[in-house]
Amino acid sequence: MTFQATSSRFWLTRPFTERATQLFLGVLFAALLIVTVLHVAVPQGSALHVNAYTVNLFGKYLSYALLAVAVDLVWGYLGILSLGHGAFFAIGGYAMGMYLMRQIGDRGTYGDPVLPDFMVFLNWDSLPWYWLGFDMVWFAFAMVLLAPGLLALIFGFLAFRSRVTGVYLSIITQALTFALMLAFFRNEMGFGGNNGLTDFREILGFNLRSSDTRLGLFLASGVALALGYVLCRAIVTSKLGRVCVATRDAEARTRFIGYRVERFQLFVFVVSAMIAGVAGALYVPQVGIINPSEFSPLFSIEIVLWVALGGRATLYGAVIGAILVNYAKTVFTGVMPDAWLFALGGLFVLVTVLLPKGVAGLFSHLRRRDSTYSREASA
Repeated sequence: MTFQATSSRFWLTRPFTERATQLFLGVLFAALLIVTVLHVAVPQGSALHVNAYTVNLFGKYLSYALLAVAVDLVWGYLGILSLGHGAFFAIGGYAMGMYLMRQIGDRGTYGDPVLPDFMVFLNWDSLPWYWLGFDMVWFAFAMVLLAPGLLALIFGFLAFRSRVTGVYLSIITQALTFALMLAFFRNEMGFGGNNGLTDFREILGFNLRSSDTRLGLFLASGVALALGYVLCRAIVTSKLGRVCVATRDAEARTRFIGYRVERFQLFVFVVSAMIAGVAGALYVPQVGIINPSEFSPLFSIEIVLWVALGGRATLYGAVIGAILVNYAKTVFTGVMPDAWLFALGGLFVLVTVLLPKGVAGLFSHLRRRDSTYSREASA
């Protein structure tokens, strides 16, 4: 057996041999452990105690970080600036929301064991066919992956087959999410209209208002982020990833040497959409609501800003950008809610001018400088 065959067989384990991946996973799991200990073991009266609200907030940040990794996979390594990944995030969130709504049963306001409250209010006679099966957890979790994946497959097949690239592809991805937002705002769609889906009670039999459940969702978000990061690193370090980078840098040349570029683009785009769907599914039970505003094109643009600020084509930079920006958003919207968009714009301009490769680029620059100083000192 050749070395090439051995390495290709274990392509999923290749990221674990990278120092950057080991460092990322170490920091992530250390953070999960610290938050868990400070929440469970430290008394509530202590200044070091992490309350349930903060745990819930951290879980939301981690789900956003997973979404940013999905966007960085297609933008950083494939060159596709998607302004519609918020749609895949929202569809995964709606799939989870439909499962959570079915778990309410007769405990709703109107006491109907089958129909959600908003359907009873709108005088629906029966459950729509596309709601069937969401009372089963395995079906709901499967749809979290399959629904955004199928949408990405259909959209990507039509777009990449027609060789739509560059700004034109960005525009139609934005048009996709805007069209879905308008559709989901309609009560006739059966997804709660502008109010969306809310008033969730439990997940897998656990009370969503319990601090233990919130801690469990936080840990699940961290594990999903680790798995998503490793999967994306495995893709970009494989032959598939090298073809993607070649497509990003010189698509015409990549086609000329015989690669069916659209197939690689479609596969990575679908994988990215499914990861975004998982992020949405983790987000919904932690915030307690999913509505059409998640389809907003502005939200998809904001995701791209997370990646740009953190560092494109690094994956871990996308995680840093998502956490930093959303933490800043939490602080600014509490202190100066009207100034948040100005602060975000100023931050983006500042990083673009001073750190064109993002925060991750700054880390790389400092690491190279330290290695240069070490070589000069040894010489």
